[in-house]
Amino acid sequence: MTRVAIRIVLSAIFSLSCPAAFAQSTVNAVKARGMLNCGVNGTLIGFSKKDTQGSWSGLDVDYCRAVAAAILGDTGKVAFVPLSSKERFDALQSGQIDVLLRNTTWTSERDTSLGVTFTGVNFYDHQAFMVRKLQVKSAADLNNVAVCVLDDTTTKLNLADFASTHKLVFKTLSFSTSDQAIAAYDSKRCDAYTADHSGLLAAMHTLAEPDLNVILTDVVAKEPLGPAVRRGDEGWFDLVRWTHFAMLLAEEAGVTSVNVDEQVRSEIPATRRLLGTDGDQGEALGLSNDWAYRIVKSVGNYGEVFERNVGQASALKLPRGYNALWRNGGLQYAPPIR
Repeated sequence: MTRVAIRIVLSAIFSLSCPAAFAQSTVNAVKARGMLNCGVNGTLIGFSKKDTQGSWSGLDVDYCRAVAAAILGDTGKVAFVPLSSKERFDALQSGQIDVLLRNTTWTSERDTSLGVTFTGVNFYDHQAFMVRKLQVKSAADLNNVAVCVLDDTTTKLNLADFASTHKLVFKTLSFSTSDQAIAAYDSKRCDAYTADHSGLLAAMHTLAEPDLNVILTDVVAKEPLGPAVRRGDEGWFDLVRWTHFAMLLAEEAGVTSVNVDEQVRSEIPATRRLLGTDGDQGEALGLSNDWAYRIVKSVGNYGEVFERNVGQASALKLPRGYNALWRNGGLQYAPPIR
C-alpha cells in the first residue's frame, strides 16, 4: 500500500471512530475550556519563539492570540504547544491542539488525505538555499554537494524535485529539528542548507559567522504557509479563516490597534460592519459582533502583525512582497464582510 493510500485509510478510520460531537464542537470546547490550544514551531524567529523570560512572540503566535481574542476576548488565554514537523498533524488530528499555526505549507496531499484542512495563506514564502560566500554563486554550482534539510517536510521533497529538474546530484543529510540542521551546516558538515526563505533568514542570526554566508536567489519551490484545522468542523474552519480576513480588512480600511476605538464611530459602512457597529456577522460565527474589534484592538491588523514580527521592525526585515495587500501589488486579499 502506498503512503498516500495508508493516510487515506487512517483518515477514514479517524473520522469513523470519533463521535460527531468531537468533530463539530471545537468552538464550544474552547469556550468551555477557557483556553485555546495552539500548535506552533517554538524555535523559529519571526514566527513562534519563546524567550528566556517565557514570553512568546512571532507572526504565528499573534495569529493564535487573534483567534483567542475573537472567541475568548483575551489574548492571554492561549496554550502554545511546541511541535516538531513530524508531530504536528498527529497533534491536530488527535485533538491535542485546536489549530495548527506552525509555518506549515499547504499542499494537495495534506489538504486531502490527512484529516485536516487549511483555512488560507497567512504568509507567502519560497524555499531557497543558504551557502557560504565566495564558494557558490548560484544553485547550478551545487552539484555533488551535501545539503542539510529538515525531515518530514515538503522541503525535503522539493529538494529532490529540484535536483531532478536541474540534473544535480545532492548528498542529503536529514535532521528531525531545524536546530540540528543549522548546527550541522554551521559546523560544515553540509555545503548548503535549504529551508523556507524566512527560515533561512532566522537561521542566519544563529550562525557563528553569519556574514560569511549568503542566501541564493534561486527559488527551489513556492511555500504557501497557513493555519490548519481538523476536517469536518465547518464552524471552526470559518472562525479561523475569518480571523485572517478580519486582519486583512482592517489594514485595508486603515483600522489599527491605535485608532480602532475612534474607528468604531466611523460612518463608512464596511468599517462599521467589520467592527460590529452594524450587522450581525459575529453571530454567524458563534461570537459577539465585536469579535473583529477585539482582534484589532489586542493584536493589530495584518500589516501591524507582519511588520513587528517579520517586517522592517523585526530582526528579519522582510519586505512585504507577495504578502502586501492586493491593491499594493501583493496576494493578500479578503472577501468583504456583509
